[in-house]
Amino acid sequence: MTEFYVFVSGPLAWIAWGFFIIGSIYRLVSMYALAKAKDGSSLAYMSLPYSLRSILNWLIPFNTMGWKSDPLMTVATFLFHIGFLLVAVFLGAHAVLWDTAFGISIPSLPGGFGDAVSFVVIAACAVFAYRRLALPHVKGVTRPKDWFSLILVALPFVTGVLAYHQVGPVLLMTTLHVLAGELLLALIPFTRLSHALFALLTRSYMGSEFGAVRHAKDW
Repeated sequence: MTEFYVFVSGPLAWIAWGFFIIGSIYRLVSMYALAKAKDGSSLAYMSLPYSLRSILNWLIPFNTMGWKSDPLMTVATFLFHIGFLLVAVFLGAHAVLWDTAFGISIPSLPGGFGDAVSFVVIAACAVFAYRRLALPHVKGVTRPKDWFSLILVALPFVTGVLAYHQVGPVLLMTTLHVLAGELLLALIPFTRLSHALFALLTRSYMGSEFGAVRHAKDW
């Protein structure tokens, strides 16, 4: 098991990063080519001021009509994304990995705080699952790939919490946690989670269209 953990936390981690980086570049380039081919004129009115206006307004909780229409989803969404970034980047063990692999030294969160944030992220995932099961307008458009993406995101946090609290064999649970994180990283460009790559571009497009063309707000 020790040798397998060394492989998972070493060579396999670089393979996952390779899939993420190459896949992300491919998706961004292919999406740009598709946009240029399908609606090349839209690229002409892309505006940095209107893009930033749209992005900033959507980054404020309950500042948009969409955020106001579903308070539970709004709270869960913001807690999830903030918690995800805090744990993925600043958790103590992860900060060590950033330093070891890339030579990037960053401040780290206390273990207890990171553990609490992980529970918040898991709770947010439970809210997302509840909506897909209970709300007709969400359930009607939910597909297996949506569930796959949700499970893909939740697994690193669930296994991380189990490893932190030493539930089950510690080395096995830690290995599963690393595997779950690498699987998530590698598949981001190829699943519903690719919205992480396109979210700012989508908001920029909508902000530019509404601001520069329609002279209206998009929030």
